[in-house]
Amino acid sequence: MARNSIGKNLVVTSFGESHGPSVGVVIDGFPSNFTINHKALQSFVNRRRPGQSNITTDRNELDQVQWLSGIYEDKTLGSPIALVIANNDARSKDYDALKDTYRPGHADWLYDHKYQHRDHRGGGRSSARITAGWVAAGALAIQYLEQQCISIRSWVNQVWHIHAPNCEATPTSESIESNDVRCWHVETAEQMVEAIRQAKMDGDSLGGVIRCVIEGLPAGIGEPVFGKLHAILGHYLLNINAVKGISFGDGFASTKMKGSEHNDAWAMNNGRIHGKTNHSGGIVGGISTGDPVIFDLAFKPTSTISLTQETVNKAGETVELNAQGRHDPCVLPRAVPIVDAMSALALMDLFLEYKKD
Repeated sequence: MARNSIGKNLVVTSFGESHGPSVGVVIDGFPSNFTINHKALQSFVNRRRPGQSNITTDRNELDQVQWLSGIYEDKTLGSPIALVIANNDARSKDYDALKDTYRPGHADWLYDHKYQHRDHRGGGRSSARITAGWVAAGALAIQYLEQQCISIRSWVNQVWHIHAPNCEATPTSESIESNDVRCWHVETAEQMVEAIRQAKMDGDSLGGVIRCVIEGLPAGIGEPVFGKLHAILGHYLLNINAVKGISFGDGFASTKMKGSEHNDAWAMNNGRIHGKTNHSGGIVGGISTGDPVIFDLAFKPTSTISLTQETVNKAGETVELNAQGRHDPCVLPRAVPIVDAMSALALMDLFLEYKKD
């Protein structure tokens, strides 16, 4: 049976398919009497919506959030919160040729093999379209965390071979949102946009890296052994479509360092202990140190491309595929709010556990 729920204290259940009537979530465990800023929540969801620029998919969805339960007079009731986002611009006929053909890089064959039946339209349940509901749920969690003075900020740090320079301070939301690719560094963003446009013209796609910084998280979040903070974050983030890896702090670069270089010496500052450096990315022993949590998330190139590829059909015959449909030539610009949202859901779940102690 497919697993469609995530969380222990804040349980989010996802539903819907790419070309079904709608996608959405049910959120259980959200505290009562919390005032929702609907305008801010919708603005956050809009950051993920398709059709927002010429380097994203041409699918044009409004992604208006509809609340079905759990909210009265703009406040949460403590009961399950159900929300839906309509699919109004699906073009299922674009996928007619894929009903019996398995796309390279996709889970089409595996869905048929595992479940003996699948919705081929736009990838059905495996489509990143379903993350619209996740983002709406995450936007709600972000509002909760902001009241605890916890902030989450992600940006595109690499596209293909193009890297943003290291930044001494966390980029502002305004600088990240100032361009279509969501990279804070203007010159790098321009190069990224041009590379994505060229890949789109070539019928190809590009991958890259999103960096995330979480600030204001108190020391002590995360449970040792099987509930480590980085393990919980990884559980949420590695479920995002196209994610292939996660790296905290210095990550794989630490394999080339000595212990004397990587260890973060403890020091007292303004009445609290913190790391003099932050090679660990704000997590030691699976527990937050109170310093910024920093991680990089690797995304593969979009699997659906219009270049001719060899594959097989349901009969096992070798065929050539020129995929149709509307797809992002690079998923990273629209994945930024998904990373923010899933990080927020993981942190709120852990924070609710932390408050119990």
